[in-house]
Order: sequence, then structure tokens, then C-alpha cells
Amino acid sequence: MQNSDILLRDLDDTGILRLTLNDGRRRNPLSEAMLASLGEAFAEAGENPKVRVIVLAANGPAFSAGHDLKEMTAGRAGPDRGRAYFTKVMTQCSGVMQAIVNCPKPVIAEVAGIATAAGCQLVASCDLAVAAEEAQFSTPGVHIGLFCSTPMVALSRNVSGKHAMEMLLTGDMTTATRAAEIGLVNRVVPAEDLTRTAMEMAAKIASKSSMTLATGKRAFYAQREMGLAAAYDYASQVMVDNMLARDAEEGIGAFIEKRSPQWQDA
Repeated sequence: MQNSDILLRDLDDTGILRLTLNDGRRRNPLSEAMLASLGEAFAEAGENPKVRVIVLAANGPAFSAGHDLKEMTAGRAGPDRGRAYFTKVMTQCSGVMQAIVNCPKPVIAEVAGIATAAGCQLVASCDLAVAAEEAQFSTPGVHIGLFCSTPMVALSRNVSGKHAMEMLLTGDMTTATRAAEIGLVNRVVPAEDLTRTAMEMAAKIASKSSMTLATGKRAFYAQREMGLAAAYDYASQVMVDNMLARDAEEGIGAFIEKRSPQWQDA
């Protein structure tokens, strides 16, 4: 895997891929270039059997400040006042967020600084999130006359409706502690422990069968959009298919025999 200037990639020998937003001087905006790099990275990681878990981190004082507003403003120059350009960028951004959800590999956000607007959306789109005590989150579009409608999609699927609406309607900063209370992040740790905590979590997950993880992640997001009866019907079939998989047979056998399982990821 090669590094680009704005998105660094580092795959270790345990299968943990670190993707690091590297446009810290500009607060890691989700520019067209950054979105393209992220989309490519998640697509490649999803297909790479050596990748077991992805950690998404960032260099600089901000995890991500959201869309590149200078790019967006320049897009207004067209005769349609930017409609085609805005549509393109929103489609590109939404595609990246869905790529994270659809990626068969678990994705952990490692948040050291602020995550605002589409940057907050990026955190909410990840499967898990660990934040430093100093991290802050917000959907501040209302301050500039722009409701954070696309961040709302990921946010409202991770926190309760009233907590999501409070963030969206006020645009206020939310502390890391509060973000953990409302379910936006999993853990809050001192800054010096952030990377270690995220990597320990990643290592624990990476030790599991990648087939099992992919099955479970796909099923989790699919059943969430269903009614109760349909969700149980779907999940029951997933369980049947999972029980017939080689790794489930091995894992159950290893448990009974009191030994460590030998995964074949199949």
C-alpha cells in the first residue's frame, strides 16, 4: 500500500491498517481529494485479505473540520450557482460514509481533536470510536445557515433522536465525555493513552475470525433498518449460515476442547 500526501496508510503484521488524515494544517477537511483518497483506501482494504481491522486517525489539532468550505464556495461560480458541484460533492461524501459501513472490516475512529460537521459524520459512520479527553464534536451548520443534513444521517443512527436534534439545532460543541454518554463514542481516555487504547481494541478484534466479523458487521447494519419480525427472520438465517461455516465449527470445537481456535477465515 502506498501513502498519499493527505492520507497515510500503514498496515502492520497483525492485520491492523492505520489510515491517518494528514492535512492537519488545514484541519483535515473532507476535500474532494481527501474523499477520493478515503474512498479508494476503504475499497482496497475491503478486498485485501491481509487487512483485518482499520483504525482511522488524524494528524494535527483536528480530526476533521468537515467539508472544505473554500472549495464549496468556489463551486458557486457556475451558471447553476453550484447545484451540480454541490450534488457531486455530497454524493461523493455520502459514498465514503456508506463505504465505511459496507466495508467488511471493522473500522475504529481514533479521535484526538475536534470533529465537526462532516468530520463528526465521519466519526459516527465508523463502527467504533475512541476519543481523547480533549476531543470535541459538533454539527455546527446552523451557525452559517446550513443545516447538517447529511451528518444527521449518521448521527441519528448512533445517538437518540433528542440528543441528535440538540446537536443539530444548537450547533454547540459536545465534549468527549458527553459524546460517550450519548453513544457517539465508545471510550474516552487521556490523550497519551489514545493510540494505545485504539490499537489494543483493534488487536483484540483482529484476533477473531475475519469471516465472523464480516458476517456480523453486515448483519448488524442490515437488521437495523428492518421491522422486528423481519429482523429476527433475517438474523436467524444469518445464524444458520454462520453455524455452517468452517470457523464456527472450529471455534465451538475449540471452546469445548479448551484450546485456542485456529481460524481459516472461512
